Amino acid sequence: GDDLQVCTSKNPTCCTKKMEERYQIAAKQDIQQVLQTSSATLKFLISHNAAAFQETFEMLIRVAENYTSTLFCNAYRTMAAEATVHVQEFFTDVGLFLFGTDTSTEEFVNRFFDTLFPVVYNHVINSGPTDISLEYAECLRVARRDIRPFGNIPKKAIEQMGRSLLPSRTFLQALNLGIEVINTTDHLHFSKDCSRALVQMQYCPHCQGLTLSKPCMGYCLSTLRGCLAGLAEVDLHWQGYIQSLEQLSGALSGAHGIEHGLLSFHSLVRDALVQARVNGPRLSEQVNKICGPPVRKPKQSPACSLDQNKDNQGLKMLSRDSEETLASRRKAFIGRLRPFRAFFGALPDRLCGSHLAAAHGLPCWSGEQLLRSYTHRVVGSGIKAQSENPEVKVKGTDPVISQIIDKLKHIIQV
Repeated sequence: GDDLQVCTSKNPTCCTKKMEERYQIAAKQDIQQVLQTSSATLKFLISHNAAAFQETFEMLIRVAENYTSTLFCNAYRTMAAEATVHVQEFFTDVGLFLFGTDTSTEEFVNRFFDTLFPVVYNHVINSGPTDISLEYAECLRVARRDIRPFGNIPKKAIEQMGRSLLPSRTFLQALNLGIEVINTTDHLHFSKDCSRALVQMQYCPHCQGLTLSKPCMGYCLSTLRGCLAGLAEVDLHWQGYIQSLEQLSGALSGAHGIEHGLLSFHSLVRDALVQARVNGPRLSEQVNKICGPPVRKPKQSPACSLDQNKDNQGLKMLSRDSEETLASRRKAFIGRLRPFRAFFGALPDRLCGSHLAAAHGLPCWSGEQLLRSYTHRVVGSGIKAQSENPEVKVKGTDPVISQIIDKLKHIIQV
């Protein structure tokens, strides 16, 4: 093989150009495999917890919806069926917000009280043998914010929902970003220079019949610190990300917890309904001024449709245990995540130390021949340190890595 590009040698060689090309593909696959294996535990930890937290949040939403619908069934049977539709819409909005849709708590809390007002007016404030017309109900819906039939309860609900849902929404977003960071770094694009360096380190000794030799530790470190220089740049932001997650997790308990916010929503609704009933006469006057006297149509109020026994036992138990369970699960998760703080910075050392490089004191491959030890300079981590790298030329940060760093900065800020 006189035409070899990478594994050139003064000694006789048993490689051809075609073999060298195959080695280039193999070297890239090897390093990706090694990266994926090394991050597998971390990836499973984050994705498993993201799924578990999402599932718990979905269950809490179901419990809270059940509580609120049950309130109508027990205390306001005539309007329960109509109100339950709006309760369902509200908790669908809660779920959409929590799992990342671009909406605001203020928007969907206001929408709930806007749509509830015509139902309450029809059945509690000015109930008659017939229902109000759709046009009249629309007038009431639009006028709700001026009339303020529920006092300051909607404002209280907006604050409570924002305070309890936003941190949990951010927590889920952060976990999903963690998975994205690992998926991205698991499938790095390696430069031509890096591919050549990896072939030189892992496969060129085969051309000289040295199939069992491993690279010298210093040689392995310089090569991988060059190839993975971009990942070392991620390290600082990854540490900040885990620290922010830790702080956020601590702030998710008690009054700021999603459990408190969701499971006490029905009592806010109860207070709102009491307020509307007490202020009935004054509200009727205001409504007459804005919308005129009620325009009615034949009544169509179906009875309460909620199967109250369904799920209730399980739901009651869940709500009692959920706060404790969620807090301890978060604590356990953060505890297991903490050791991965320096994951990206320490990657070359871990990979060379665990299985790529030769053990201390054994003859090792230097890139050209077998030696007792590596004599070239060993470079540090990160892009800046690579200008001195004798094994790999590194040309700045990969745009994909820059993008991941920007996303980490953004979520830390959030």
